[in-house]
Amino acid sequence: MIGVEILSQVRKAACPLNCWDSCGFNVTIDQDRVVKIEGDPEHPITQGKICGRGRMLETRTNSSKRLLHPLKKVNGTFVQISWEQALDEIAAKLIDIKESYGTTAVLHSHDYANNGILKNVDQRFFNCYGGVTELYGSLCWGAGIEAQKWDFGNAWSHEPNDIFNSKNIIIWGRNVARTNMHFYEKLLEAKKQGAKIIVIDPLYNATAKIADEYITIRPGMDGLLAAGIIKEMLRLGAEDRYFIEQFTHGFADLVQLLDGVSLEQISEMTEVSCGVMTTLANVYADKPTATFMGLGMQRYQNGGNTIRLIDALVAVSGNIGIAGGGANYANLQVGQSFAFAELTLTHRRKQHRQFSIMKQAEEVLKATNPEIKMMFVTCGNPLTQVPDTHVVEQAFSSVPTLVVVDQYLTDTAMLADYVLPTTTAFEEEDLYYSSMYHHYVNYGPKLVAAPGEARPDLWIWTQLAERLGFGEDFAFSREEFLEMTLNPLKENGITLEKLKKEHTMELPVKKVPWHDRKFQTPSGKFEFTAQQKGQQGLLTLAVPDESKWKNPKLAEKYPYSLLTIHPLRSNHSQNYHLWAREPKMKVEIAANIAEERGLQNGDFVKIWNDRGEVKGFIEILAKAHPNTLNIDEGIWREFSGPVNKLTSSRETDNGLGSTLYDCLVDLEKVSYQ
Repeated sequence: MIGVEILSQVRKAACPLNCWDSCGFNVTIDQDRVVKIEGDPEHPITQGKICGRGRMLETRTNSSKRLLHPLKKVNGTFVQISWEQALDEIAAKLIDIKESYGTTAVLHSHDYANNGILKNVDQRFFNCYGGVTELYGSLCWGAGIEAQKWDFGNAWSHEPNDIFNSKNIIIWGRNVARTNMHFYEKLLEAKKQGAKIIVIDPLYNATAKIADEYITIRPGMDGLLAAGIIKEMLRLGAEDRYFIEQFTHGFADLVQLLDGVSLEQISEMTEVSCGVMTTLANVYADKPTATFMGLGMQRYQNGGNTIRLIDALVAVSGNIGIAGGGANYANLQVGQSFAFAELTLTHRRKQHRQFSIMKQAEEVLKATNPEIKMMFVTCGNPLTQVPDTHVVEQAFSSVPTLVVVDQYLTDTAMLADYVLPTTTAFEEEDLYYSSMYHHYVNYGPKLVAAPGEARPDLWIWTQLAERLGFGEDFAFSREEFLEMTLNPLKENGITLEKLKKEHTMELPVKKVPWHDRKFQTPSGKFEFTAQQKGQQGLLTLAVPDESKWKNPKLAEKYPYSLLTIHPLRSNHSQNYHLWAREPKMKVEIAANIAEERGLQNGDFVKIWNDRGEVKGFIEILAKAHPNTLNIDEGIWREFSGPVNKLTSSRETDNGLGSTLYDCLVDLEKVSYQ
């Protein structure tokens, strides 16, 4: 109607969080401002439902705490400077470092706080600069990814709706009610259709509440449990002999390993009864049985071996390559659909050095030839998320120049020399997907203008590239970069133009991986023994480093196992500072700990080990595994965090994962001050 002002409009968008679900959004815009975020009911997987973390993106976009201008630290205090000054000074430092020390004197610390495809353009910048010191491995899922590559040749999962083909569903170390809500809904539906659900976890959680059976296990002993189930399958003659003989390599090595241990020994170490292992052997034999693994149980020194033993169980039972089965951990084929090599230009780097993401702090402190002279932090908050916080702070404070690109003054940004304010997902155009669950790509349009002088990451790298003499490598529009990443998908009819119209499109993946029994391993078979890894390729009955079985003196000094699971209301550390009520560190403990130490709900306690201490308020978990406690990860320093003051920077057995859960502590009640 003429003369009537349209006050608001609803636009389709996508969630940028690095999450299992990768949801579709309906975003209400009013006067160039995001005012409400709801689920898109037309999204084929998420179907209109989103979590609290997704809804918090409205607050994250509009908060008065947003960084609005470039900052420079002068005499220990941040002062506002212009973009021109910030970029000129940073570029000058990069040129000087390249000439004086070589490009690997720059360390790029990149994590996955935002899952947009164009967030990877920072790699293009540093490769065109000449190649820098980069991080390898993953704090989150790296050990399990590597493990499945040894076993299968890749880490692929079944598409979401295949769960309706499953007779039995094993949820192993994964609280999908908290981390993967749309899978949780499919579990409820599958249960109505007759599927049996079994949850294996040290913590009795919301997912366990809907299970037909909940099995509690000592933290870090999941691989041993899988070994026990395999041993029972072999005793019962319930293994899939045809699959083993035709499509696997190294089965005799596995049998020899299992012959060296009794079921009673495994029961003692896992604290799971022999009868439960017999029951699970029969469940796995009753195909199709699907196994869905979480990302926590590989965060121990024996983490890679843990995932490999669970893979082995799925293989021995013949649940690989069949509808309703699978060893579902990650789904890398989703991300492998895009042209990341064309986007990042890896071939342009002339020098290259890598540090472990887990030990990046130690590596920085001891680096020579060259020393680290400058660090760039993008899409991450290492001071909160990287283990052994005291060493991390020492390292990040020791570098002559620290540059952080972020939307807020995080714990890491507080240490920086330059902080560059960047945009949120609603202030820039990008594509989003998940390599953990479903296989759809989502289009996220620019919806609103950025506040103040916040700029997209792509703009920042383009400006720096021009100052450093390789601006032509960034002489593409945002749309052209997105089209570049979609090049391999054109033959499947997936183009940027079509994505803009449809908002969500299905990627061409194998919905039942390995159905052709053609694996990407050196032997072309599923490998119980990783053929090219020598002695390291053999499966073992390894246990966590910090356990009474491996380190009895440490276990006597620190009797409790600390888990640090993902928070319910924050994607890692992203939202704590935005909560309406100030966060408090919650210390969840098993009932036996409360009884032994005379603790009640609400008591204030100190938790410590040789690496550090934190303090928080007790909440007793009635059904947690004995001697187990949990503190959610990600909490900021101003709210008594982070919990990584307690965790170790050791790497997993295969070198590509963190050992965040391989952590023993003690606790005591203290007075609240």
